[in-house]
Amino acid sequence: MSVVRSRLATRAIAAPAALVAVGLVLSACGSRAGDEGSTTASGAASCVDTSGDTIKVGSLNSLSGTMAISEVTVRDSIALAVEEINSDGGVLGKQIEIVSEDGASEPTVFAEKAEKLIGSDCVAAVFGGWTSSSRKAMLPVFEDRNALLYYPVQYEGLESSSNIFYTGATTNQQIVPALDYLKEQGVKSLYLVGSDYVFPQTANRIIKAYAEANGIEIKGEDYTPLGSTDFSTIVNKVRTADADAVFNTLNGDSNVAFFREYTNAGLNAKDMPVVSVSIAEEEVGGIGAQNIEGQLTAWNYYQTVDSPENTSFVEAYKAKYGANKPTSDPMEAAYTSVYLWKNTVEKAESFEVDDVIEAADGVTFDAPEGTVTIDGDNHHITKTARIGEIRGDGLIYTVWESDGAIEPDPYLESYDWASGLSGN
Repeated sequence: MSVVRSRLATRAIAAPAALVAVGLVLSACGSRAGDEGSTTASGAASCVDTSGDTIKVGSLNSLSGTMAISEVTVRDSIALAVEEINSDGGVLGKQIEIVSEDGASEPTVFAEKAEKLIGSDCVAAVFGGWTSSSRKAMLPVFEDRNALLYYPVQYEGLESSSNIFYTGATTNQQIVPALDYLKEQGVKSLYLVGSDYVFPQTANRIIKAYAEANGIEIKGEDYTPLGSTDFSTIVNKVRTADADAVFNTLNGDSNVAFFREYTNAGLNAKDMPVVSVSIAEEEVGGIGAQNIEGQLTAWNYYQTVDSPENTSFVEAYKAKYGANKPTSDPMEAAYTSVYLWKNTVEKAESFEVDDVIEAADGVTFDAPEGTVTIDGDNHHITKTARIGEIRGDGLIYTVWESDGAIEPDPYLESYDWASGLSGN
């Protein structure tokens, strides 16, 4: 299947105009690491203190607001990785100290907290962010400060920065494999539903380009504000459009309202399946398995992945946070990002940002999802694509996976149909 060699990118949330105040305009479509004319690190002096027995890192996630349903557990998995690393001797002999901040589901707050973590708390790296709006708000802060952000969530691609490591999927590792899977299953038409922000808008541009090149009809496209809970009109439009499937790029707790309305309208996975790229095990619990059973997801990791590394990860997470707490793709990517930072620092034998960047290419980690490797050119990582089915027990089970890890292609340079999408 063509998906096996896919090399694309996926996740972003449209940014409000207010983000201009924090310099979002500097990162309009993202900047290619090392590209002439792109936003680059200013060489700002670092206040990171490496003289003692500890080293600080930042954890920056939405602990309140509409995205808290997804991001609190990401914070928890970062803490688990740090705890494990500390118990194993730390990084270059230093214990890691976490400084945790709440992005409050607001891009401007993420930018402010990033500035605090770098400039006042003097952290060596920051782990976090979820929506692409939050990432794009933070991007100029990290570039201007020459600091490191490890971003753990799948996104829409079309971006790279020397100061960001993207440990979630880019489009060719999630959205394109999902489309290839649907095409193989005989899907000839799609309805697109998403939150009104960067990731869904950009993802759907990519989906429409793919659809045009592959003979798939787009029967409708609707967006709703992030956090919206009224889906009666949209679900009615989906029902009357009678598409073969729905491609869902809603984020946060909007998914709860959407799937409950979907079920109330008599729609189900058998008659009109929904493929989601932002619903993981944690969100399934909030939606209710009875409202989403049989529906599909596209990710790189599920709690049910069968590997020794994942068994250890799941057992450790449940031991720390509770036997009823599931693991999920963004959590796993965040957990993995801490280990990738550790391994890169140890390869560089330095906490200095420029040294870490220089050493990053080829750094690996045997992650719960499978072995991942950093691409030093675009700062994304290799990832195995997986299509999953949500079942009655609230877990997601793999029904298809790629033949090994897929190389990242954030600018979709491997696809003729994607030419012109990146604007670069």
